[in-house]
Parts: sequence; structure tokens; C-alpha cells
Amino acid sequence: MIETLIFSLFATLMIAAGIGDCLTMKIPNWLNGLIGISFFGAAFVAGMPLEQIGWHVAVSVVVLFLGFGLFAAGFLGGGDAKLLAVAALWLGSGQLLEFLVIMALAGGALAIAMQVWWWIKLEIELRGSDKVKSKVKTSIDLPYGIAIAVGALFAFRHSWWLEPANAQLLG
Repeated sequence: MIETLIFSLFATLMIAAGIGDCLTMKIPNWLNGLIGISFFGAAFVAGMPLEQIGWHVAVSVVVLFLGFGLFAAGFLGGGDAKLLAVAALWLGSGQLLEFLVIMALAGGALAIAMQVWWWIKLEIELRGSDKVKSKVKTSIDLPYGIAIAVGALFAFRHSWWLEPANAQLLG
């Protein structure tokens, strides 16, 4: 029962971040903060060992620094970097690689889909006109929160929270 509530909380918050990023190209600090703070409440309720909490926090800090490196290099938005860190806080080191790989694949699929959408939209706009197709964008802004949410939700199903031994503790 409790594991279902915890999964629902995490899933709802991550989906909200992904949808919000898609609609506004922003992930608000309050939402990233809520995802981070809710980890500690869920960990307390679930009886996560203090040492395990410490490892989750350490992974999150490392991911935060890497995310801000990507932000400084212009590859990622600031909200995306923070969302990466709070997702890593929930997932810990055991699911970090799965999370990052699925997130990268989802991000690639998102980039392709958005580029195709842009080409279709441009073709419709320019159909029957003599306009030069110089409107073609060479880069597009991606709401990468979608890819982060997808990666986090896929990795969460193998996380500490849903391991059979821990599920017995939860409920």
C-alpha cells in the first residue's frame, strides 16, 4: 500500500515536471524543491536506512554538479539540471545508469519528433508560396524535462522503493 502511494507521489511529480516543461519550457524551483523534499518524507515513512539516504543524497549532489556543468556549457536548462538531481535523489546509485541511458534515448526520440514536427509545420506554411525555406531551424529548444521524467519513471520500477525485500518493510 505505502509503496503504491510513494510510487504515485514520485510519478505524479515527475509527470507534472515533464508536462510543465513541455508547456512552458520551464521547470519551476518550487516543483523541483517539492520533489526533493518529498523524498525525505517518503524515506522516513518507508523506513529507508540512514546510510541509504546518505548514498542517495551523495548521488544527487554529484548529478547536480554534472547537470550544472551541462547547463554552463549550454546543453541543458537550469530547471533540467535541478530535475536531474532530484530524480537521482529518488533513484540512488543503483538505477542511475538505467535512468541516464533511458533519459538519453527518450531525449533523442524527442529531438527527432520535434524536428519532424517542425519540418511538417514549415512545409504546410510554405506550401504554394515562393518563400525561401531559410526559415529552417538548425537547432530547436527541447523540453528535456519530458525525457528526464521518462527516464526516471522507467528506472524507478527497479529502485530500492520497489525491491521485494523493501516492499515487505513498506507494507
